[in-house]
Amino acid sequence: MIKRMAWTIPAMAFALIAQANAAPIQRVTAQVDDSRLVTLAGNVRPEATAANDRGAVADTMPLEHMQILLRRSAEQERALANAIDALHDPASPNYHHWLTAAQYGAQFGVAESDIATVTRWLMAHGMRVDRVHGNATTIDFSGTAGAVREAFHTELHRLAVKGERHFANMSDPEIPAALAPVIAGVVSLNDFRPHALAVRARKAVAGPQDAATGSGTNLAPADLATIYNFNPVFAAGNSGQGQTIVVVEDTDIYSGQDWTTFRNQLGLSGYTSGSLVQMHPVPRSGTNNCADPGINGNAIEAEIDAEWASAAAPGAKILVAACADTSTLFGGLIAVQNLIDSVTPPPIISMSYGECEAALGTAGNAAYASAFQQAVAEGVSVFVSAGDEGAAGCDAGQNGAYNGIAVNGFAATPYNVAVGGTDFADQSAGKTSTYWSGGAALSYIPEIPWNDSCAGSVFLSYIGQSVAYGASGFCNTVGALQYSMDATVGGSGGPSSCASGAPTLNANGLVSGPGSCQGTAKPTWQSGVFGLPGDGVRDIPDVSMFASNGFWGHAYVECYSDIANGGSPCTGAPDDWTLLGGTSISAPIMAGVQALINRKAGAAQGNPNYVYYRLAATEYGSAGSAACKSNKGAAVDPTCVFYDVTQGDNVVNCFGFNCYGATGTLSNFRYGVLSTSSTVNAPAFNAAPGWDFATGIGTVNVANLVNAWSNP
Repeated sequence: MIKRMAWTIPAMAFALIAQANAAPIQRVTAQVDDSRLVTLAGNVRPEATAANDRGAVADTMPLEHMQILLRRSAEQERALANAIDALHDPASPNYHHWLTAAQYGAQFGVAESDIATVTRWLMAHGMRVDRVHGNATTIDFSGTAGAVREAFHTELHRLAVKGERHFANMSDPEIPAALAPVIAGVVSLNDFRPHALAVRARKAVAGPQDAATGSGTNLAPADLATIYNFNPVFAAGNSGQGQTIVVVEDTDIYSGQDWTTFRNQLGLSGYTSGSLVQMHPVPRSGTNNCADPGINGNAIEAEIDAEWASAAAPGAKILVAACADTSTLFGGLIAVQNLIDSVTPPPIISMSYGECEAALGTAGNAAYASAFQQAVAEGVSVFVSAGDEGAAGCDAGQNGAYNGIAVNGFAATPYNVAVGGTDFADQSAGKTSTYWSGGAALSYIPEIPWNDSCAGSVFLSYIGQSVAYGASGFCNTVGALQYSMDATVGGSGGPSSCASGAPTLNANGLVSGPGSCQGTAKPTWQSGVFGLPGDGVRDIPDVSMFASNGFWGHAYVECYSDIANGGSPCTGAPDDWTLLGGTSISAPIMAGVQALINRKAGAAQGNPNYVYYRLAATEYGSAGSAACKSNKGAAVDPTCVFYDVTQGDNVVNCFGFNCYGATGTLSNFRYGVLSTSSTVNAPAFNAAPGWDFATGIGTVNVANLVNAWSNP
């Protein structure tokens, strides 16, 4: 049985940043007048259309633990940005002098008088204020749908969307103009949930390697260690012992015994310091907003996160931190907020869920950025799955991209590592026997972007096709159905484009233009690496790891014994266990790599991107590194920190916005291919030397990364 416990990580030392900051000043100076309103724009779900509307919810419908995100002054925001840069700058006297949650709130929160004004206004409209978070920028409150309508001047309606029942606000919230200087938004007024980013194994495209039947080329922990060069780190006595990795969920795991079986059967039981703990992190004060979610449909995600974080750092403690979703909030966000508000925040957090920026809305995107911003100021390293939809982040689970180029809003903040996904190129090159023997990986294997789509260039070349789009293109033939049933499945990447504002929608509720959307500004550390576009916005992913669900014959092994919900008995050959792919696995693996780094460094490291990009700038120089190209496979230079993936793409088939070569109407169409232009074929996106949208910097040689960390 796994233990259930409150947060008990040993205390970490934090020092106050040397630069003094004046106490926050009062910015609500006018009388709060509910007849003088301003609109909080960009906060309506795309699904909230007349066609989906099934009428207003009852005024008495309870809404527990909603959140208002408060706004810092511009001066505070600049000071915080500078402080975070200094905390990560080895030349700064404040280097790694991480803040405590209390220090963070005192220096960079909203003035107490303004918080009091907002809470009085909420209570005057029938709300119950459950808690003001320690960061002094988040208010947890509860009420009814009628109180929400009265306070925010928007109705909540029931919606019917693709056979599911939901509710959402039908218009942007409005607030008194006097409160606008300090209210950034209401984080969520709907019950749409992010999706877990684990993808079931599928039949391989061709050849003897078939993930569905088990042929010995699926990944076990030993294969991961061989391919990405973990073994020298383990041999040096570093397995992440003494480190803690939190995987954030909105479900309990199905069985702690699954994690134990995974380790026992796959060669990890000798790392005796490794452990698994399930917890439900409570807030430091106020009403508890973290209920036990129990076991739900995301348990398969929670288990694979815990298992593969442990595969990467087998000596580390794995904490499954799970809070139940409230009526309007994702439980994973609540868990993160409660953890970073604690006296001893965890050093490493991994999140394997996603929602595109346009669907999250302005306040939703800002809420995740705010949480991760606080985390890195406290020294926490945050890893987030880039997504499993290619460059079509708003079209998860669809048979094509209908909403244009989009990215996972959780991953596109400036304060986390966005982890993308690759596949192996041994089968497509006819060289499987070169890299596998007896079911075991022999060396590093050439990589391509993970792409299950009929539009992928490597796949098209493999089957002797050249064009995916148009009436005669492969994606519009019967043959495509044989191979590509997961049209928008692949490693995600792209530019942040709608962190605030809202896109233009057509009559079908699909994106038809950029509207008022704006992307998140490019962070200071995302520079200097060959291939990075000068687009002025945050680009993802940062790094990648293998994430395929078997398209080219390789997937991840998982012990998930819930047979009633798609699991398998964890008996016999591991290739007959549950098989999965997804950037939901590559993210906790990179979190495990960070545990190895933290173990060697002896301390928390904050946002790893500061070091990743400095190392990549050196390795790739002004034109990329020929010696570190992934296609060299076992012959790649053994000194490379990153493997540069330069072949393939994460292009998917599409119809609509950002789509080249599509024809017809929505009810009778021919697919095009996702493109940055509708008039020329500009694939979204190709792998290329240096940084690219398909795989970021590339994948990692773990031993070289760990050893290079102290001297970036």
